[in-house]
Amino acid sequence: MLLRAGWRRAALFVTVAPGPRPTVPSRGLRLSVVDDAPQSAVPTDAAAAPEAEVGLRPLYMDVQATTPLDPRVLDAMLPYLINYYGNPHSRTHAYGWESEAAMEHARQQVASLIGADPREIIFTSGATESNNIAIKGVARFYKSRKKHVITTQTEHKCVLDSCRSLEAEGFRVTYLPVQKSGIIELKELEAAIQPDTSLVSVMTVNNEIGVKQPIAEIGQICSSRKVYFHTDAAQAVGKIPLDVNDMKIDLMSISGHKIYGPKGVGAIYIRRRPRVRVEPLQSGGGQERGMRSGTVPTPLVVGLGAACEVAQQEMEYDHKRISKLADQLIQKIMKSLPNVVMNGDPEQHYPGCINLSFAYVEGESLLMALKDVALSSGSACTSASLEPSYVLRAIGTDEDLAHSSIRFGIGRFTTEEEVDYTVEKCVQHVKRLREMSPLWEMVQDGIDLKSIKWTQH
Repeated sequence: MLLRAGWRRAALFVTVAPGPRPTVPSRGLRLSVVDDAPQSAVPTDAAAAPEAEVGLRPLYMDVQATTPLDPRVLDAMLPYLINYYGNPHSRTHAYGWESEAAMEHARQQVASLIGADPREIIFTSGATESNNIAIKGVARFYKSRKKHVITTQTEHKCVLDSCRSLEAEGFRVTYLPVQKSGIIELKELEAAIQPDTSLVSVMTVNNEIGVKQPIAEIGQICSSRKVYFHTDAAQAVGKIPLDVNDMKIDLMSISGHKIYGPKGVGAIYIRRRPRVRVEPLQSGGGQERGMRSGTVPTPLVVGLGAACEVAQQEMEYDHKRISKLADQLIQKIMKSLPNVVMNGDPEQHYPGCINLSFAYVEGESLLMALKDVALSSGSACTSASLEPSYVLRAIGTDEDLAHSSIRFGIGRFTTEEEVDYTVEKCVQHVKRLREMSPLWEMVQDGIDLKSIKWTQH
C-alpha cells in the first residue's frame, strides 16, 4: 500500500510539473546551421536546449547503413498495425485469415522482384539472420558428406563470423582473396572448389565499396560443379536487376531496411528445384515451412512486400537518377581536390555507394568536421572500431589511405542540392585539414613520404 501511494504521489508530481512538452523531432533536413549570436555555455532555459537541437538534423548520405521508410510503404503497413492485428497462423477465424492473406501477398511481391516462386521465400528478421540460416543451415545439413565452405575476404561481418563459427565446429573454410578492383578471380574460385564443398557464399554488391561481383558467372561455376551458391544481396535487391534462375542462385539474403522498408524484417530465398535443404537455427512452432519458427510479424512483412513492389516499379528510374548524382559528386570532388582515390572497380560498381580516400587527411577528423552531413567511414557494423576497414585492406589499400576513406551513400530521396552541399563542405574541410597537416606540407615540397625512415622518441 505504501509503495502504491508513493507511485501515485510521483505520478501527480510528474503531471503537474511545469515546463514545455517535448516536441516530436522534425523530419525535415537542413543544409546548414548558422547562428551568429553569441551563446552562453550554460543555457538560461534548460528546457529550451533540447528543443533547439531537435530541428537541427544533418543531411542523410549513409543509405548503405539504412534507408528512410518510403511513405508508400508506411501506407501499406498502417492497417496491419491498427485494425488487422490477427496472428497470421491463427486458422480458426477471420483475424488470422486476413493477416495470412496479407503475408502471402507480401511473399508474392518479394518473389516477383527476384524472379522466384513465392514458396521459395522465407521471412526472417533481416539479412543477418538470413545469412546465418544459409551458411550454417546448409553446412550443418550436409555435414555427413561435405565439410568445406568457400567465401571471400570482403563479405559482410555476419557471413565471416558464421564461417568462423563453422570452423570451430570442424568445417574447413576457404576465404578467397579479391583483386585490387575488389572483384574475385573466377579461376581461383574454380580451383578452390573441392569434392566435399557444400556451399559458396559471395555477396552481390559490397556494402563498403559498392563493387558488383560477377554473380551470373559464379552461379554457372557452382551449378556445373554441383555446389550450392548463396549470395548476400542486401545491398543489391531492388537496386539492380536480379533473377535467381538466370543467375543460378540457390540461396539469397534480403533486408527490408536497405530498400526503404521497415527495420527488423528480411527474407531468404531457398531454391525448391533442385531442392536445397537447410537445418533450421530456431526451434518452435514450425512456421515458414519449418525453416524459421516464430510468429511472422504481419505489419513488417507487408512493409517488406510493399518496398519490393515499389523498388520493382522504380528501379530503372532510381538507377538513372542515382547514377547522375553519383557522377556529379565524384567529378566535382575530383576536379576540386588532388590526391583523391576512388576505392573499388569504377565499372563493375553500384553507383549509389561511393568510397573515396582523401590522402593526408584522417577519415575520422573529416567525419567530425562534416557534422552537417551524416556519412560513414565504412560499415555501420564495424564503425565503432578505429582499425582501418578490412575490406579496404583486402583490396590492397595502403594503411594511411584506408584510414582516410569516407563512404558517400546516394539513395532514392537524395536531392541534387544535398549532393552539391556535401561536395562544397567536403572540399572546404579537406583543404583546411590538409593545410594543418605536416605530411601535406612535405608532399608539397616534393618529399616522397615512403622514402622517410620514421623513428620513435
